[in-house]
Amino acid sequence: MYYLLYGFLYLASLIPLRILYALGDLLGWLIFDLAGYRRKVIDQNIYLAFPERTDEERKGIRKRFQRNFIDTFIETLKLISAGKSFITSRMQGEYDKFNTLYEKGLRCQVHMGHNFNWELGNLAYGYYCKHPLLGVYMPLKNKAMDRIFRELRSKTGTILLPATDMKNSMFPYRDTQYLLGLVADQVPSKVHQAYWLNFFGHPTPFIPGPEKGARAGNIPVAFVSISKIKRGYYYLHVEIAEENPSSLEEGELTRRYRNFLEETIKQHPDMWLWSHRRWKKSWKPEYTARWIDLVPAPSQAVDPYKETVHP
Repeated sequence: MYYLLYGFLYLASLIPLRILYALGDLLGWLIFDLAGYRRKVIDQNIYLAFPERTDEERKGIRKRFQRNFIDTFIETLKLISAGKSFITSRMQGEYDKFNTLYEKGLRCQVHMGHNFNWELGNLAYGYYCKHPLLGVYMPLKNKAMDRIFRELRSKTGTILLPATDMKNSMFPYRDTQYLLGLVADQVPSKVHQAYWLNFFGHPTPFIPGPEKGARAGNIPVAFVSISKIKRGYYYLHVEIAEENPSSLEEGELTRRYRNFLEETIKQHPDMWLWSHRRWKKSWKPEYTARWIDLVPAPSQAVDPYKETVHP
């Protein structure tokens, strides 16, 4: 199955990008307009984040998001056969900030969100930066697709660490100079152990591991976002959030990341993955000990999807 699927995808990736984009536009119409893929979830999420905007403005965000979603799929397909010149010409950015940390002899943690096109950003990193990149990923259930994505994501040197065995996977690199890439806007599975903050005004659980790891090892942390210059061309923005995270109080690094992520989404709302239910875990008063925001914790249960009615 692997060789058959890989062969098909490789041949498809050789099709000129302009033709793939045209096919992608048709695919987007079929998936989103005709089939209505996750329409309710997307509209709910955008409304929860931007209730002050008009229906037309929110519809515009959804339409642009849907195109970016399909473009990311098409561009990821193209990456199967793409070489260095294709990748570096389409993803540029502030990579020198990582190399400055490397020259100081420092490791680095990167915290970013589901910001298009993260697959292209991962591959471009290998051509620009000196740190070996350790990328945390969630293994796919389909073995053939999992192998294809592992090979694709590691083609420029990224060392993949399965999120299902993070502790053991990190062990061989614990004393090396690395850059650890973390998508930090995932919904935690253990909400009673999560950090809870307001995110776009709604109680939201954040994974505690990124902050705890950075503070325990005093590993500098960078926040990363990606903006779109034009179709197929991107720029990677890097903000060094803290070089000495062990000096911070618990929760401060996560608050800074929350603020960074919110501002990134406000600036480029169509570039974030609205099709996943970011507020699917409800706040309960018994989580108060895990509330790290600077405003008081809610005194009663909160489920934004139930309590906010989309007009």
